[in-house]
Amino acid sequence: MNSEILHTERVPSPHPRVSLFIVTYKSEGLRVKGYLAIPQLDNASLPGLLYLRGGIKKVGMVRIQRVIQWASQGFIVMAPFYRGNLGGEGQEDFCGEDRMDAVYAFDLLKAHPNVKQHQIHVVGFSRGGVMALLTALERREVASVTSWNGVSDMFLTYEERVDLRRMMKRVIGSPAKYPERYEWRTPLLHLDQLNSPVLIIHGKKDEHVSVEHALRLKRALREHNKSFNTWIYPQFSHQFPVKDQLYVLQQAAKWMKAQIK
Repeated sequence: MNSEILHTERVPSPHPRVSLFIVTYKSEGLRVKGYLAIPQLDNASLPGLLYLRGGIKKVGMVRIQRVIQWASQGFIVMAPFYRGNLGGEGQEDFCGEDRMDAVYAFDLLKAHPNVKQHQIHVVGFSRGGVMALLTALERREVASVTSWNGVSDMFLTYEERVDLRRMMKRVIGSPAKYPERYEWRTPLLHLDQLNSPVLIIHGKKDEHVSVEHALRLKRALREHNKSFNTWIYPQFSHQFPVKDQLYVLQQAAKWMKAQIK
């Protein structure tokens, strides 16, 4: 474990029973920031949840509402902003070296005195789906992975998201010129090493991360005889309607708590 909390700042929480903090922690020598949400501890310990945002830089930044929703389900939640964001050092490289910001955030949860060992889960939304799977490949003690409208194949993202190609060429390079960089960022090519059950949640009408990402992930998990569940919603796109999103989140939280390492 190479991470440590360097600074903790309490910030206003919209939930009376959830305390919210911005923490600064170390990731490969960089000072990285993220949210830490701790529900009121009626019990001595709670399961942990690593929430991994999508997007890059300001696009897709962690929403306090989402962190609080997960914490209100009885998880101690860590949600990194990734390097270079909101005062953090370094630069994001879209599931490259910045994957370690997620891995070391997982280590922080594992070291937290009120987090139940063997019950630390990872959920990734959109680009965070890659980060979640990569974290589970790095830390085999991850109790479960949830990929919610998650990217699984970076080659497919380059192909589908014409609007992101300029950014991807700048940050990664093109897949034609640097295929190894895309392979490194595509976890479904390495699922033979996965040791965690996976929950796939996806809206079939998703216009940002096509449902093909979910289907490819499902096929790869089946090919390697891994444990997984798939919840595909034909009526939903990238952002689920508020009430439905909360219902699915609550059901996902129940699924996670049934997965004990």
